[in-house]
Amino acid sequence: MHIGTQVLAQAAERSQQDTMGVPWWVWLATLGGLVLLLLLDLVIVDRKPHEVGMAEAARWVVFYVGCALLFGVGVWLLGGHEFAVQYFTGYVVEYSLSVDNLFIFMVIMSSFAVPAVHQHRVLLIGIVLALVFRGFFIAVGAQLIARFVWVFFVFGAFLLWTAANMLRNKEESEEPENAVVRWVRKAYPVTEQYHGTKVSVKYDGKRWLTPMFVVIIAIGSSDVMFAVDSIPAIFGITKDSFLVFTANAFALMGLRQLYFLLGNLVDRLVYLSAGLSVILAFIGFKLIVHALHEYGWVPEWFEIGNFLSLGVIVSVLLVTALASLLKSRGEQHATERA
Repeated sequence: MHIGTQVLAQAAERSQQDTMGVPWWVWLATLGGLVLLLLLDLVIVDRKPHEVGMAEAARWVVFYVGCALLFGVGVWLLGGHEFAVQYFTGYVVEYSLSVDNLFIFMVIMSSFAVPAVHQHRVLLIGIVLALVFRGFFIAVGAQLIARFVWVFFVFGAFLLWTAANMLRNKEESEEPENAVVRWVRKAYPVTEQYHGTKVSVKYDGKRWLTPMFVVIIAIGSSDVMFAVDSIPAIFGITKDSFLVFTANAFALMGLRQLYFLLGNLVDRLVYLSAGLSVILAFIGFKLIVHALHEYGWVPEWFEIGNFLSLGVIVSVLLVTALASLLKSRGEQHATERA
């Protein structure tokens, strides 16, 4: 009993050292800044519905990545290099995992035949919903890891299982209509046609939902499944809920424009699932090692540092992208010769 209490006390002390201790007003200022970015996007891009071109999407991707980098510099200046490395590593992990979302987003857009001029609005609202869901998961996860050291074992084992499952099921097709979408269709009448950006219309005194509402729910709720993987993953990088949330927010906000920039090029990243599974397995192993370290079951030196984590993750992503491009180019040359 004494040993268990001592472990919990040591874990609590380390937990305080592993967080920035961000005051509430910084949280409010950060949330306000994120809302302003979304409003800016809404006013400029969605002021007049149009099909987002690659050049426009590229400019916005650079803008959001730049905002994320500037925020990281702020973390470095105010919190020190250790927290900055945690933030940048978490951002890279979340952004790379979010790219995997593009596959299901494309399936959903195609399945619901969303007009090209309205796709940005769908992604914007859907990702706002995703941020709310992820905020809830982050709050719960932060409380769990602060109170129970054994949660790291659970998160680590889950990520190892997810990594193996990602490799096994990489050829399976995605289902655009999840349980939430099917429930919405059963509970409410849905029109056959789109009515601009309206989510509901009135017919004969009765309120009908439009496909726009259904596809927004599909985008937002599908991200919940990705959050189940990504939230434990980033807690393997940092235990600071402020860094976890902001890394998620910047990754998701930049994902919308990445959707239009990459488009059909995403299917050329043939080794993406393999690369992401390696990253998840690495972080899962890191979580388990951290839990063993907290219980004092491994030597003090046997722990995976943040700089090593960042190096491994970036290296895996670079190798994955390079191998995918080489294979895609080889297949293209083979097709041309045939």
